[in-house]
Amino acid sequence: MRSFDGRVVAITGAGSGIGRALAVDLAGRGALLALSDVSPEGLAETVDLVKAAGVREVRSDVVDVASADALAGWAEDVVGQLGRVNVLISNAGVSLTGEVADLDPGDMEWIVGVNFWGVVNGTRAFLPHLIASGDGHVVTMSSLFGLLSIPGQSMYNATKYAVRGFSESLREELLMAGHPVGVTVVHPGGIRTAIARNARVSWREDHGSFARMFDEQLARMSPERAAEIILRGVLRGKPRVLVGLDAHLLHQFARLAGARYQDVVARRAARMRRP
Repeated sequence: MRSFDGRVVAITGAGSGIGRALAVDLAGRGALLALSDVSPEGLAETVDLVKAAGVREVRSDVVDVASADALAGWAEDVVGQLGRVNVLISNAGVSLTGEVADLDPGDMEWIVGVNFWGVVNGTRAFLPHLIASGDGHVVTMSSLFGLLSIPGQSMYNATKYAVRGFSESLREELLMAGHPVGVTVVHPGGIRTAIARNARVSWREDHGSFARMFDEQLARMSPERAAEIILRGVLRGKPRVLVGLDAHLLHQFARLAGARYQDVVARRAARMRRP
């Protein structure tokens, strides 16, 4: 894929953050857009923004990606209106913070449903259409925390590692079969989105403190810059895209340190928690 001009791109989680930035960027590149989000208000705002950016055609739907039936229906509706789908960007994601022993089982099921099953079921729903397009691409959103783990993020880490493994295996299967569909898995570092403010936390955690820490200390890059890096990687056919200096540096640290990086992270986290 050399250009997004005239391509039909479906994006989940398009109501804010990276998903919104991707939609606006793609609108300016001549893409036809199918946008979904669980928030009708956020989705409507994104639709207004892509129209202002000159989008050629846009469809929007409120979709819960944790529902396989909802994703399957959305895929059929998109193809019914736009005729095809060239790119699926599975961007929707949520966060859950807390130590394993303190997490609510319902919250654990919630994050797996959105972060992992949303990617799997979305891919399964759209894959036949991507293959039929003759020039398809699957983009999945893992994380820096799909490359290394930190305490207090066990379920987020688990889902993002799962997305990475699923995506890499999917790419191998498509290469084996000779299908005209590329796969790019994205590993963003700290991006200025609302994911921490919309996160769930365990009963021991202070949600406000966690959100402020993420926004003030970790979220360094704008969603717009992240979108630019992601789309450049897709056009270059990269199987993996790291977004942000923090993602690159910490990935290299984990590679060089091996499993012992966990000891370093644990000691650092313990010092940060001391009063």
